[in-house]
Amino acid sequence: MKFRKKPVVIEAVQLRRDTWSEMCEHAGVGKLVDGKPEGCYLGPNGQPRLGHETSDKIGLLIPTLEGLMIAGELDWVIRGIKGELYPCKDEIFRATYEPVDGTQNGG
Repeated sequence: MKFRKKPVVIEAVQLRRDTWSEMCEHAGVGKLVDGKPEGCYLGPNGQPRLGHETSDKIGLLIPTLEGLMIAGELDWVIRGIKGELYPCKDEIFRATYEPVDGTQNGG
């Protein structure tokens, strides 16, 4: 059998240093201990680091029903149809979604 994804309009923000304040509002950034997504820095291996160096990329730790997910710099954080948050790599996001109502597709 073949299936086609239902057309759904989602909200998404690309994780970048210049969109951090927009991300905080979009994702309700706070502390993981409070069940909220929390900002972090990612080391060269893409894993969260306690400290950071200027070469580290920013990241976002997102608690989900499937466990903790990590959004890295340039990933998109999508708010799904039930209000859930999840990360999506830029290349997959651009292949799957297109802007609506004249909005820009990041970059």
